[in-house]
Amino acid sequence: MSESLFTPIAYLKGIGPQKAELLKKELQIETYWDLLNHFPFRYINRSQIHQCAQLHLVDGYVQLEGYIDQVQELGGGRSKRLQCRFTDDTASIQLIWFQGWKWIKPALMPGKKYRVFGKPRLNNNFWSIAHPEMAPTDESSSIGYQPIYPSTEKLSAKGLHTRGIEKVISGLLERISLENIPDRLPESIRREMQLIGIGTAYANIHQPHTEQGFTQAKKRFVFEELFMLQLEMILRKGVRKRTEKGFVFSKSGEILSNFYHNKLPFDLTEAQKRVIREIRKDFQTGQHMNRLLQGDVGSGKTLVALITMLIAQGNGFQSALLAPTEILSAQHYETIVSFLSDLPIRCALLTGSTKRSKRTPLLEALAKGEIDILIGTHALLEDEVVFKNLGLVVIDEQHRFGVAQRAKMRKKNTIAPHVLVMTATPIPRTLAMTFYGDLDVSVIDELPPGRKPIQTIHRFDTHRLQLFAFMREQIALGRQIYVVYPLIDDSETLDFKSLSDGFEAISRSFPLPEYQVSIVHGKLKPEVKEYEMKRFVDGITNIMVATTVIEVGVNVPNATVMVIESAQRFGLSQLHQLRGRVGRGGEKSYCILMTNYELSKEAKKRMETMVETTDGFKIAEVDLSLRGPGDILGTQQSGALNLKMADLSRDQHVVSIAREAALRIYEQDPSLTDPLHLTLRNYMLTLFKNKPQWDKIA
Repeated sequence: MSESLFTPIAYLKGIGPQKAELLKKELQIETYWDLLNHFPFRYINRSQIHQCAQLHLVDGYVQLEGYIDQVQELGGGRSKRLQCRFTDDTASIQLIWFQGWKWIKPALMPGKKYRVFGKPRLNNNFWSIAHPEMAPTDESSSIGYQPIYPSTEKLSAKGLHTRGIEKVISGLLERISLENIPDRLPESIRREMQLIGIGTAYANIHQPHTEQGFTQAKKRFVFEELFMLQLEMILRKGVRKRTEKGFVFSKSGEILSNFYHNKLPFDLTEAQKRVIREIRKDFQTGQHMNRLLQGDVGSGKTLVALITMLIAQGNGFQSALLAPTEILSAQHYETIVSFLSDLPIRCALLTGSTKRSKRTPLLEALAKGEIDILIGTHALLEDEVVFKNLGLVVIDEQHRFGVAQRAKMRKKNTIAPHVLVMTATPIPRTLAMTFYGDLDVSVIDELPPGRKPIQTIHRFDTHRLQLFAFMREQIALGRQIYVVYPLIDDSETLDFKSLSDGFEAISRSFPLPEYQVSIVHGKLKPEVKEYEMKRFVDGITNIMVATTVIEVGVNVPNATVMVIESAQRFGLSQLHQLRGRVGRGGEKSYCILMTNYELSKEAKKRMETMVETTDGFKIAEVDLSLRGPGDILGTQQSGALNLKMADLSRDQHVVSIAREAALRIYEQDPSLTDPLHLTLRNYMLTLFKNKPQWDKIA
């Protein structure tokens, strides 16, 4: 990279100290290099000349050539304006200026040919353009494609709107030599991917003269961004495997053997067996395991986690299972204790609401090694929670925990314990490669035997009588029903069904004593919520009316119907999670999506997708195309990517290609010390210098 590109932006003509400070604050632009990499987000085609008579056929900005006459000042005071007639061979329009016309009027010369650019408006059957750009045709040339740059209100007020930024960047391009910028992509990759060189790419992204020009530049920068991300992930993973030691778990242990052969309530699926083999292989290498376990709702991740923890116990180590909520951690505790009945495994539950009278002896037992498996919430992260020999950390719904929180668990032993992170939210392959490319990934893509597919049905509010009749039929068969609402109370601004109204309607339609109804939502006191949930779990109540508080943590095999009111209010991932609350027994189960008739295009797509498939990974792919990565994985994680040109929902195919290319480079030269890769290495040092552990890669 040319040293001059590190010059502070204040030294560029038209900037100065004040604007430089504002650019830094608003757009994080501090140097020539930052400005060079401030890319347009779209372009206006200024290569075409339109005719006045064709304006009704054009949408947006136009460029015209013709002559002016009838230049006149109209109105008075603040409403004063300058107006003239513009004519070409086909028709006439008006050009109008409301500001700055004192300087514009002297430059307007009737009879001279001008090129005019602006956005036409139709008023009273006559076309006009306000504040057009114009220049004599002998002074203007074919501009090609005009870039539109991201800006802010504060920058625009200082003249750094899109045209101001365009002018500044144009000055920068005249000042620097694009040909001298070293190309960070190896020539072999550029040739294979048919990518233009870096200098040409910068020229075409900022000043394209043809559509092909900016298309080629965009292709280059999209690939490069994704390639650099993938290479960083691969390098991190390589460093971790080379440098981070892990405990060796070479034995199975008697308890695991007894559990596997005598206590398993059902045979493991082939997918579960495959994942366990992958984990056991990790345990025997002497390297630190850092594995992501993806599995759809009900695929049996908890059982895989338990077997993994039993492997740790069989080798003399303790395990911790970290869950994001008390409900989910309690559910894990109850499930695991029931699996381990009559086996000499010591489990404990620790949450924020665990009373000190129970907490103190629990922590003492943990420090002495008298607890094999500790299950809990963020409470496990506290400094007072000390293990004797922690060898494995399992993190459920890992996206709910930050990097610092996960790191805290790693520090609870002299050698970092192995880490297994789990998610029940299927992640599209491209996102998994991008966000978790430094982890080893396992997928349970098969449901346990006996699980019948859940039938999903979309119905409109007008079918409510038929819905209630179906609910009565299911209750008569001894089944139980969830009814989920997006809101607790009515909203003045949102036209969605509320739990309070729904509870009243259901109570009228399903009267006591024949029917029993539970109600659960986030505003209830914990003890009341627990009481209501227990009544449903124990089969005392027929219907649970709830908000999404039951999205995770409630396991009632007898529940066969999930009714989701105002289903258009929920995202695909949440709809899929809610659907996963039923279908846990051997009976046929149903998910009924209730909506009004007025659905957006995206809402219709979500309903159609839910009806068509129960495959969480297919649903995640549709969700990615509809919402983008930020909403799926959280804006905090997606924001860390800082992508300028690439779009993970649009460029999914490029992610795979970029990863394959990055893997080839890594396999050829894992330290990037080959002379052919030094420019790439130096660029990555600059790009990721502030990221944790990059010093190890460097």
